[in-house]
This record gives sequence, C-alpha cells and structure tokens, in this order.
Amino acid sequence: MRPFLSHTGLVAPLDRLNVDTDQIVPKQFCKLVTREGYGRVLFYDWRYLPGEVPNPDFILNLPAYRGASILLARENFGCGSSREHAPWALVDYGFRAIVAPSFADIFYNNCLKNGLLPVTLPEADINELFARAAKFRSYELKVDLENQTVADYEDLRLSFSISSFSRKCLLQGLDDIELISQYESKIAGYENRYRPEARLYAPIDPLGNSDEDNSRSELTFVAGK
Repeated sequence: MRPFLSHTGLVAPLDRLNVDTDQIVPKQFCKLVTREGYGRVLFYDWRYLPGEVPNPDFILNLPAYRGASILLARENFGCGSSREHAPWALVDYGFRAIVAPSFADIFYNNCLKNGLLPVTLPEADINELFARAAKFRSYELKVDLENQTVADYEDLRLSFSISSFSRKCLLQGLDDIELISQYESKIAGYENRYRPEARLYAPIDPLGNSDEDNSRSELTFVAGK
C-alpha cells in the first residue's frame, strides 16, 4: 500500500448529500479481477451520458477540476453497500484524500485499508471549505497526516482526529497483509512449537450397519507431516 505522509492537491467539491457506494461504483462494474480499472467507472451514472459521452455538467468533467486529488464531500459519504470497489475506484482515479463531515463506517475503514485518507471535519469547517473552493480558482489543500492538519494558502488551518493505529498503518503504507507479514517469523515459531494434532475417524456406514471396527477405527494426523 502506498504510504501517506502529506499530500497537496487540487480540490474537487462534490456538493451532494448521502453519496452511496452504488453511485461511486455501480453494481454492474463490480466484477473486475484486479483493483485497477475502476477509475474509469467512478461516479459512472453522473459522469456519463448515454453512450459514455462525458456529462459536461458533472464536476469531474469540468476543465478546472482535471487532476483533482482531494475530494470535498458532504455528510454520510460512502453509505449503502459495503463494496470495497468504491475506494478502489477513488484511488484508481487519482484521489488521495476525502474531506467530509461524516462517513459510513465500513466505507471509512475500507479507505484506510487502501491508502485513501478519509478526513472528518465539523460541518462548519466543511461549509467554509466549500465556500473557498467556489471563491478561489484551482483551490488546493494540504492534508498532513503526520501533523493531522488540513491547510490552504489563505491562512486556513484545521485539525482532524484519527486513531493512532490507522495513522501508523497509513504513514508506513501497511495494509492488513503487510501488517501481519511483519510478524511472520513469530507466527512460524508459534506454529512449530504448538504443531496441532488432529484425529480423523473412518466414515460411518450411511446405511447404519453396526460395524464396530469401522465406526471406531481411528487415524492420527499431525499437521505438516
């Protein structure tokens, strides 16, 4: 997973409430075998007109927001289905952080596991950011995970909270597998010390015949041998 220390990028203001994961990635696209390629279908029903013609009225299709890497959103972002394809699409498109007043819990955690930083700020701060994004051309923010701040070049500086564990994983670029891999030698040592032994019994006659030797016969299996 790509580490997140700090990121400065163009802000795309998506001024919509309760954006759910089916709007982020419609269900018919949740069948690719890799995480790559989902950026093309991000916000598909909003980005495209019939025939996949870009919708000129959608925020991400406007020339001023090309290359945006910070998404500014409203409350309850990522609600609905728990599909992990939603953060995959946002990352594949190029977003590194989402700033909103609230997130759906599963979506929030899926973002953390995919190197996408969800920043939660009070609604008053979000309103101010939307106002600034409308006022200043090519509005940029710096999201600093090390110092847990969001700042712009107009003297705005805001602080946000994140769990120490999630912060550590993002700073070091550790997903769940990479985190566990750090303890591979200790896991292997434990398994070698406590190698489990399982007892397997011969199958019972499905007709119910009382073959004492068959029903009670026993095999011993030692894991790894």
